[in-house]
Amino acid sequence: MKISKTSIAVLLIQLALVSSVAGKYLYQRWTCPRVWTRAAVYDPTLLMRGRYLSLRLTVDGCESTLPSARLARFPRNVDGTTRPDGYSIRAVPWFSFQASLKVESNRLLAIRLQNPRNSSDGIRVVAEPEARCEQMQLAKPVDFYVAEHAASPTELKPGQELWVEVTVPPGGPPRPIQLALKDNGAWKPLAFQ
Repeated sequence: MKISKTSIAVLLIQLALVSSVAGKYLYQRWTCPRVWTRAAVYDPTLLMRGRYLSLRLTVDGCESTLPSARLARFPRNVDGTTRPDGYSIRAVPWFSFQASLKVESNRLLAIRLQNPRNSSDGIRVVAEPEARCEQMQLAKPVDFYVAEHAASPTELKPGQELWVEVTVPPGGPPRPIQLALKDNGAWKPLAFQ
């Protein structure tokens, strides 16, 4: 069997494309900030791509300015003055906004974009009614791929929380690196082999 020059050229182009994407992700993992954040998970399967966990990441939106003060409920002291420890969402049924993400003091922060030009600017952040500002979530889940026969962390016991370490690139959604289980204050990294 003879390999033609065209086949070799196509193979080299495909290898260059895949290598450039892998190189970009590897470079961002080394240079972009990393942070641990809570995650809500469900466990679907795709026939073509194997098994994965779909993670809804928790973000801190307390530094975001909401479009209207009527959407926020501020905790008050006995004398009626507001406390500086954030707010909860008053919107019904859901509230969402476009935001940019940043890492500060080991927290994943969502900063609302004041005038997004279109829906592709930033990342969409959602908040449930009565949720605290530090418990907002990214609207689109991120996927974490696991081995086919690995134990799933989707069924958490009381006192357990699922956390994920993510890389926060300058644009686009965070990229998951690893998972950990927080069980009554104790951290246990999860390995999926």
